[in-house]
Amino acid sequence: MKMSKLGEFGLIERIKKSLKNPNIGSDCAPIVVGGATYLITCDIILEDKHFLRRYPPEFVGFKAISVNASDIIASGGRPQSVLISLILPDIDSTYVEALYRGIIRACKKYKCKVVGGNVTSSNKVGVDVFMMGPSKRFIKRKTARSGDYIFVTGNLGDSKAGMELLMMDKKSYAPFEKILMKRHLKPEIEVDISNYLVKNATSSMDISDGLSSDLYQLFDKKKVKISIDSDLIPLSRELKMFCKKYRHDAISYALTGGEDYKILFTQKKKSSPFFNIGKVEKGSGIFVNNRKLKNKSFEHFRS
Repeated sequence: MKMSKLGEFGLIERIKKSLKNPNIGSDCAPIVVGGATYLITCDIILEDKHFLRRYPPEFVGFKAISVNASDIIASGGRPQSVLISLILPDIDSTYVEALYRGIIRACKKYKCKVVGGNVTSSNKVGVDVFMMGPSKRFIKRKTARSGDYIFVTGNLGDSKAGMELLMMDKKSYAPFEKILMKRHLKPEIEVDISNYLVKNATSSMDISDGLSSDLYQLFDKKKVKISIDSDLIPLSRELKMFCKKYRHDAISYALTGGEDYKILFTQKKKSSPFFNIGKVEKGSGIFVNNRKLKNKSFEHFRS
């Protein structure tokens, strides 16, 4: 079957069945070393798929680390060690130097360290990151239960708006548009969120493909019903200004926009410093405002 028909998640399910490993499918995989649990993850960002050559390479490098740090944090860990494989065409070395300036800044923020890597040639720029970090408790996806409350850690939809603004390639941008573009180019995650998740979360993942897609990845929709109230989804002032200017629906951007790298999680109690957007109930399916949610978020191999 062609990848365009199978899709990213269909492919993952086939791989999971062949490997027969129940831990595959969460943001990270846990390994035990000397009695301590470590989380490992890997992710790649590729030119013309995740970024354009004209984007500031410092931001590309920073984002490559953030993408992986987000997985570690969402799973209850703290970033520690990083391996980087660079995929490079015949470009000037100053681009790579700038790329690493961003990587170094991101590592300082997340308190992790690059310990090695690899370089290979290609016709596109790519940054492939492997990250490892310690964890007091590995938090999986699909482990929420009826009665849990659903939370996100921040505003959604900004990255999608920022990407669309970058694609416009305008000569000048309004201040709020520059903020949205930076949120797409240079996402940042707070490491200390991990401490809260370890103590409270019943399930967790980062929002990389869009809320509507990731809700389907977080829950076993056959076993529980997910009820989301769109009025509770946090939206930034800048996204609202963008949607007003370009006549878009902000909630649609929050549901379908990927690469926000906020954390989507569940917990038993309703009180939290984060944003409660819904509840897990008895039944099956995922609903927004009592209407069944359609997954319109990004998925590799499907346009």
